[in-house]
Amino acid sequence: MKKVLTTVLAGAFTAVSSFAVAESHSDFKPAVIYDMGGKFDKSFNEGVYAGIKKFQDETGVEVMEFEVTNEAQRQQAMEKMVQRGATIVLGVGFAQADAISAVAEANPDVNFSIIDVSWLDHPNLRQYAFKEQEGSYLVGVAAAMASETGTVGFVGGMDIPLIRAFACGYEQGVMATKDDAKVLQNMTGTTPAAWNDPTKGSELTQAQIDRGADVVFQAAGGTGVGVIQAAADAGKMAIGVDSNQNYMAPGNVLTSMLKRVDVAAYETMKDAMSGDFETGVRLLGVAEGGVGWALDEYNADLITPEMKSAIDQAAARITSGEIEVHDYRSDNSCKM
Repeated sequence: MKKVLTTVLAGAFTAVSSFAVAESHSDFKPAVIYDMGGKFDKSFNEGVYAGIKKFQDETGVEVMEFEVTNEAQRQQAMEKMVQRGATIVLGVGFAQADAISAVAEANPDVNFSIIDVSWLDHPNLRQYAFKEQEGSYLVGVAAAMASETGTVGFVGGMDIPLIRAFACGYEQGVMATKDDAKVLQNMTGTTPAAWNDPTKGSELTQAQIDRGADVVFQAAGGTGVGVIQAAADAGKMAIGVDSNQNYMAPGNVLTSMLKRVDVAAYETMKDAMSGDFETGVRLLGVAEGGVGWALDEYNADLITPEMKSAIDQAAARITSGEIEVHDYRSDNSCKM
């Protein structure tokens, strides 16, 4: 039976000498395989990169990297990393599940970790899954309170259950806050190309704005850059995703739904290096600090005290179990 683990992502890490780490862990060879969109997609992959960079800066250990540009490269890249002596391989995104499953089974002496997967079963594999619907609920509260028209929007990337979970959590948060609100939804496409099409993201956003939306939440990887730009150009507000994207259009990004893939990446590498690498599934939601929302100097003027209080109260009620945010992936439905 799989061992299901939860973890609290907050806490201090002890810094160590880069030279000492490099000397004492000369046989430690970490690797990461970024998925479509590249490590500088300003969203999901870049969040992982932030965790990898923190690990490298802190320890002086170089992490081997590969950026996938087509689907056939995933397994090939992982196998290549193993051939190069990798002792831990991190796969980024659910689309790498089949590849990492095959390579982990073929290489039982190598540790593997993957983000956005929870259904595999290998004794040398750690899996990270997130309750994206909970973080999306919180930014839905913000969107409903910030909207002047009563109509808000959602633009997703690839039309898959994961992104539907973002959309449904967002809608639940909106409707719980303003029950007469309207939520417009569009997905960018049905193939991995949907993660890297900012032009289409811009077009979908403008179409929603034309229908009255004045706040648009994007969960679309690199496509989301177009969503944010279109909202800013129209004088409306966007909501970022995964990484803190508030800086991308100050004054026009209401907030960002944070998915702490950076901590998952950092934690994977640190644990593997220290010998404390536990396998199984780590499920991270609001209570575990795995998802949340961003408040900083770029959006401080947009978030009123009333909005912050409402979001904080919603987070507390989710943590206590008083609010249960429905997960679309549990039954492929959206329940309010």
